[in-house]
Amino acid sequence: MVPRRGVLKGAAALAAGTTATGRAVSQSRSNLPPNIPEWMKTQGATILSPPYGLPSPFEKNVIRRQRTRTPTQTAATTTTPLQDLQGIITPNGLHFERDHGGVPAIDPDQHRLMVHGLVERPLIFTMDDLTRFPSVSRLYFIECSGNGSWNVLPPATTAQESRGLLSCAEWTGVPLATVLAEAGVKPGAAWLLAEGADAAAMTRSVPIAKAMDDALLCYSQNGERLRPEQGYPLRLLLPGFEGNMSVKWLRRLKLGDQPFQTREETGQYSDLMPNGVARQFTFVMEANSIITFPSGGQRLHGPGSYEISGLAWSGRGRVTGVEVSTDGGRQWRRAALQEPVLTKCLTRFRLPWTWDGAPALLLSRSIDETGYIQPSRAKLVAVRGLNSHYHYNAIQPWQVAADGTVTYVA
Repeated sequence: MVPRRGVLKGAAALAAGTTATGRAVSQSRSNLPPNIPEWMKTQGATILSPPYGLPSPFEKNVIRRQRTRTPTQTAATTTTPLQDLQGIITPNGLHFERDHGGVPAIDPDQHRLMVHGLVERPLIFTMDDLTRFPSVSRLYFIECSGNGSWNVLPPATTAQESRGLLSCAEWTGVPLATVLAEAGVKPGAAWLLAEGADAAAMTRSVPIAKAMDDALLCYSQNGERLRPEQGYPLRLLLPGFEGNMSVKWLRRLKLGDQPFQTREETGQYSDLMPNGVARQFTFVMEANSIITFPSGGQRLHGPGSYEISGLAWSGRGRVTGVEVSTDGGRQWRRAALQEPVLTKCLTRFRLPWTWDGAPALLLSRSIDETGYIQPSRAKLVAVRGLNSHYHYNAIQPWQVAADGTVTYVA
């Protein structure tokens, strides 16, 4: 039951042209109660129009956005609109994208996966071979190691621009351990090389322990076959590891006794520390979180009751808690975690908040099952310095001004 005062406040907001959360609505009063709206007076669109379902045209601004432009536009990045999503699942059409050599057009009937190196039986699999193995479906997040920014961003920065190299989906495929068992792993095999079939031939070294643990060879995402930009027809998925290691368009796995020292793990994807030494093989994405409402680019329309909501995650396992502060960190409150709370998966958190109309500074910090607590920017920089480009997981503050506008602050 909605209190009468809440109904009246909602009607006033609609008449003014906005909802209580600040979303613009039609200025026309002819479709508002007690009138019969226009869309009830005519037949709607026919079924199967279009044959592949699309979002409402009123959601046209909920899209991936390009992070930075590149000379060729093939080594490109797009971000997920975290501030516009509900729950924990990212729709396939909004999953962030990172490509090093463009998106290849691969005929699945001609695609092959080679397994060789330190194995008893070198094998070549067709897609039909792989889909005949017993399959599993798991919910996992993928996060680019370049998510977040060590640099201070403009006040107008949104959640999408701040942490949008992050998505979560249900992935379906065959456990990598099953396929490796078919080939027979030789003693001494400690690493495997994963290579993609894109023009960049993306390659990464993967510890054999991870390959035999929870790694998947995925061919479906959220109930349908992978989108081309997500690795169609086959990708590797390494839950909790930096996104570039979940090699897309997977064509080859070579087992060896040591890392393969590819370009992507020597010249790229290493972390330069303050003393000039580079950390290598920093695979795991540490505990992180972001408030998605209220967040940058949004506006609160007047004092009153709101629900602070956001996402938390950890590459080391489950999120066990999220704490939220509305006064810049002087006091913290425990947020509720929305089920399901799964390992290496996004977790939605929620906290009721009554805004009194005064300026507020909103923070969230995630705690995972290892006891790790998401650090402040000052604490992270004190350890890591400012030479790194990857693995930024500091607390993200949002400033709420007296007029309700929400902006990014470092």
